[in-house]
Amino acid sequence: MNPTGHKSHNGLKTFVLMAALTALLIVIGQLVGGTSGMVMFAAFAVIMNFVMFWFSASMALRMSKAREVSEEEAPELHSMISSLALRAGVPKPKVYITPSPQPNAFATGRNPKNAAIACTEGIMRALSPRELEGVLAHEMAHIKNRDILIASMAAMIAGAISAVANFLQFSMLFGGGDNRDNPLGIVGALATIILAPLAAAVIQMAISRQREFQADATGAGFLHDGNALADALETLERGAHAVPMKTNPAAAPLYIVNPLSGLKGKGLSGLFSSHPPTEERVRRLREMSGSFALRAQGVFA
Repeated sequence: MNPTGHKSHNGLKTFVLMAALTALLIVIGQLVGGTSGMVMFAAFAVIMNFVMFWFSASMALRMSKAREVSEEEAPELHSMISSLALRAGVPKPKVYITPSPQPNAFATGRNPKNAAIACTEGIMRALSPRELEGVLAHEMAHIKNRDILIASMAAMIAGAISAVANFLQFSMLFGGGDNRDNPLGIVGALATIILAPLAAAVIQMAISRQREFQADATGAGFLHDGNALADALETLERGAHAVPMKTNPAAAPLYIVNPLSGLKGKGLSGLFSSHPPTEERVRRLREMSGSFALRAQGVFA
């Protein structure tokens, strides 16, 4: 398995999914208010994306009750992050600890110069140093790939689509709009109310899943080892189900494993999961480790 090939493939998928989400927003804007409505709503989306660009990191850290820790407080954590930042070729991100007992972690920030990695108290106790380094490499990959910003933009567009659906629902309840005497117009409005948020959620979750696969591959490349992260993911998955985290669902896609228990990534529930199935992530990582081992044998043969 070629990690570089996976990265390019997943990057293309993410671009296509973002384009689909944007196209859905434009179509809905046209349905709601014609050209003028589309322009007004697009302007609103731009403003919200501007806000998310500058404040998404602080919002995520505040929601998780994270506190920044010094090198004296967490020397091993700082040392691992410093080493990985050098390998990734990015500035060292700020280091945070959250009070959650669930083993988990996330990265945030609008770009590598303004990034942060947050680890829960639970992950510091649950993982070995080798496994923790695998998780940190994954989070460093998110920073390197600049996909935290993509996640924020996807969340804003999906939120805007849901807002339009809510507006239409409110308008229909109170008899507003010009389509109340037109059966086809009513059907279109109902389809927008029901299907648009559903489609937006599916696309947003698909973007999140592609980001996770890409970060897994990039992080494994930093360490030339996929098994460390694979072992960690198996432990984190068990921990997420054993110790549910009370967090805003909007923040769930940021974490390395879904902090909200009950989503196994299969069937209909998997369609709405913010993360790909852990079993599939582990399988891909172990295949990567096999590729790394073969390359090392070729070098030293």
